[in-house]
Amino acid sequence: MKVSFAILPDHPVEEILETIELGDRLGFYAAYLADEVFHQDAWQLLGAAARRTERIRLVPVTHVVLREPTYVAQQLLTLDALSDGRAAALYSIGNVAMLKQYGYNVADLKMIGRLREAHHVLRTFLDAGEIEFDGKFFHYDRVFTSARARQPRIQLTMGGIRGPKTFELAGEISDGIMTGLAYSHEALEYALDCVKRGAERGGREWTSLDIGAGLIGTISADGEAAREVARVMAAFYLPAMGDETARRHGIDPERLAPVRAEFARGDVDAAIRLAPQDVTDRLIMPVGTPAEWIEQLRALGPLGYNHVCVTPIDTLMVRKLVDLDLPAVPSVSEQLQLIHDQVLPGLAARSATGDFVER
Repeated sequence: MKVSFAILPDHPVEEILETIELGDRLGFYAAYLADEVFHQDAWQLLGAAARRTERIRLVPVTHVVLREPTYVAQQLLTLDALSDGRAAALYSIGNVAMLKQYGYNVADLKMIGRLREAHHVLRTFLDAGEIEFDGKFFHYDRVFTSARARQPRIQLTMGGIRGPKTFELAGEISDGIMTGLAYSHEALEYALDCVKRGAERGGREWTSLDIGAGLIGTISADGEAAREVARVMAAFYLPAMGDETARRHGIDPERLAPVRAEFARGDVDAAIRLAPQDVTDRLIMPVGTPAEWIEQLRALGPLGYNHVCVTPIDTLMVRKLVDLDLPAVPSVSEQLQLIHDQVLPGLAARSATGDFVER
């Protein structure tokens, strides 16, 4: 199983770059950075990291509404050249809350059709360096670029939260899936079942795809402190969770209404304080001590997932969102070190191959 990490690029620039360098030295498969206006620019950070790392794959978590697909492809080709063939992309329609802030009516976006066309544009422009296309959402009259990839084929993985159509589309046309807000066994099984249906429709073998679980959590010798910090970040994700996804996690959507209303008003502090603890507890995984992480991550392999990407949450990250008195937990870099030193060996010891981390 491949083990990667994701970063919300809110820490000082040098600290972010040092964290990616550490992940490279420790042998993590990939570093994912969120490409959203809420944070510092992921593309520039990954470009800088490309020259300071040797093996780790560099992956922007990007989108195809606010960002035009040919420009995403051009940036990706340039990142691939800077990193000598280590670029990949995780893409989706984008953060729904962010799209609403930019005045988009999400219902009018026709997400699946737009994603299908965007994938065609990305794949064509990456592989050929030019495109002529007259689609429903995207139109090009012999657009071209001089940018070229170093690797034979840049991986394009689709991100999905709700399903089923996004998950199915990923299985049908993309190089894989990375789930978000899917932390219960039921939600993870549901996502993979959808991917399998899509792969069958596309005439592909689902086991050949990159099947990733995107997780959020905190690791610390003090398990309760880890849970307290991670719960706050879990509350921040509640506006992106649709009613169907909430039910899949055993959450009554009506209980999310007050939290969503405060987020919509822009009162993040009030929203996070209103988030029920038993609800946020369902959305953090893995969390706790190293031993607890091992037990929680072990369950992903039998489900059929071959990739896990964890976003480590530390106190500084949470305090940038809300002013709360929180316990101290290890920094993101310190958490990566703990995962490497204490979690991965425990997982490898229980793996049939003995090689849990693919390098």
